[in-house]
Amino acid sequence: MKKWKGLGLLFVVVLGIVAAGCISGGGTGGTATSKPIVQKNDQGKWEITIYTGSGPGSVYFAIGSMLAKVINKKSKDIAAKAVTSGASVANCKAVGKGEAQVAIAQNDVTWYAWEGKFQFEGKPIKVLRAIGTLYPEPVQIVVRADSDIKTLQDLAGKKVVVGAAGSGTAATAERVLKAAGVWDKVDKVYQTFEEAAQSLVLGQVDAEFTVIAYPAPAINQIAVKVPVRIISIPDDVIQKLHNQGYPFYVKVIIPKGTYNGMTEDAQTVAVKSTLIVHKDVPNEVVYEITKILYGNLDELAKAHQVAHQIDINHAFDGLMIPLHPGAIKYYEEHGITVPDKFKPKE
Repeated sequence: MKKWKGLGLLFVVVLGIVAAGCISGGGTGGTATSKPIVQKNDQGKWEITIYTGSGPGSVYFAIGSMLAKVINKKSKDIAAKAVTSGASVANCKAVGKGEAQVAIAQNDVTWYAWEGKFQFEGKPIKVLRAIGTLYPEPVQIVVRADSDIKTLQDLAGKKVVVGAAGSGTAATAERVLKAAGVWDKVDKVYQTFEEAAQSLVLGQVDAEFTVIAYPAPAINQIAVKVPVRIISIPDDVIQKLHNQGYPFYVKVIIPKGTYNGMTEDAQTVAVKSTLIVHKDVPNEVVYEITKILYGNLDELAKAHQVAHQIDINHAFDGLMIPLHPGAIKYYEEHGITVPDKFKPKE
């Protein structure tokens, strides 16, 4: 009997140790380790890892890599390293786990991560904070310039590339076409950007959806062979998207002349790339990153001209998660009022 009592006591002690270990691991959306989110190297500099995009052809990779270079050049206190990644979903998860301190992600994906929806179902990442939104990644519905397709309704009965199967582009195309009332009326084709470009040039399809920053190389590849136009998304469709629970879409005008054959501006919707950080990155580090970001846009534009679209006066457009206090300090010092809804509650 004493033997069993002794085993029972041992079990209670072990259980208590395990429970304590679980508690110290962090709460929902926290990091899985007690290791500090940011540490200093032998030179006394804060070491940060920036998660970017999938490779050299990625806009995220270009912008993120150049940001790291500029930080290393301009900062006496930060050592930055940019790495390739699986883009938005992977980047949010990496920041949540503390594998990256800084990353770029689409604003819709940051919202999914914060709310615990879709790819983050039941696992919200509440440690995410933002420095600000960067540039739009608009929905671009491409047709040949000589096409008789002028509106979304004209897509009815046409062959439309809605993106690769299972892609974010395909999901966006479905939302837009449903809001326009033509989803069930189009002949849907599932192809990658590269496949769609060839199909449109050869006349095998009538239109294609892309979700990408402009000017997009994938669309220029078409326009150099056949002139193109971008179909506009009207205000009523944009309002329907917002009413249906997609608040992250922002209105964007793609100017005429962006592509060969485009003689008029096109109104569309866009997700916005967002520079995100872990909430535990020190305020002074985030403040300096914010300062370097906005003070060196010309340098970033050397990596990709989309950096010219980054504007501090539009840093909250499409923002879906709270700002980091270090970024808030920078904005307020520059006379920009930060709405209360973007200030973290803690």
